[in-house]
Amino acid sequence: MVPPPEIAAAASRVFGERLGLAVDYARLLVTDGVVRGLIGPREAPRIWERHLVNCAVMSEIIPIGASVVDVGSGAGLPGIVLAVARPDLSITLVEPLARRTAFLSEAVTALGLESTVTVVRGRAEDVVDGPPAGADVVTARAVAPLDRLAGWCLPLARTGGRLLALKGSSAAEEAAEHRAVIAELGGADPVLHLCGVGVIDPPTTVVEIVKERDVVRPRPKPSGRAATRGRGAGGQAGGRDSGRGRTRRG
Repeated sequence: MVPPPEIAAAASRVFGERLGLAVDYARLLVTDGVVRGLIGPREAPRIWERHLVNCAVMSEIIPIGASVVDVGSGAGLPGIVLAVARPDLSITLVEPLARRTAFLSEAVTALGLESTVTVVRGRAEDVVDGPPAGADVVTARAVAPLDRLAGWCLPLARTGGRLLALKGSSAAEEAAEHRAVIAELGGADPVLHLCGVGVIDPPTTVVEIVKERDVVRPRPKPSGRAATRGRGAGGQAGGRDSGRGRTRRG
């Protein structure tokens, strides 16, 4: 699954000597990724332009040697793409669904990324007290509106760390709309970056939010009915299948 001619130069520029590894990942996405429902069949022909290169260009605003947490990693976008393009990064992929974490773990092994990539099964709010917390950078792509995204992701960043959210054409309006909520969550004013200018057209829009301070927000208590159901499912709220287990590779 080599990049098509119209995107080949851009792919070579962002992946460099690791382009062959990116080709291997693209092949996984358009085969197992499609069969297992992680990538839509219509996305396969445009996997390089809309997914791989689109994600890889955001690496230009990530510091050398940074620790990165990718929230809602799905099929590994942008987490695995960044790991392929930037072997200096230490990356944790956070994903709650078992079928997705299984694919992620298999992909990490197949691509030989075990030394730099860890897969954690769970929601962002469930792993905030674990090893993923305190990251230099937290990434997310097409996960949720910016206010909810900041609520999930900023607690995983260290003070002074950053949330980098890949967004579409409405990024500026969304940033303005949620600025007050982001401030309440401890984040600075959102800053928009256009990544990949001169490499891809259009460039990738990334919203950057610096974490200025820690904010402790109380977690909502489950309703009596939910708590009763949880105890009946294994003695603890959430039971065995709550999605809080972890799968680690690397």
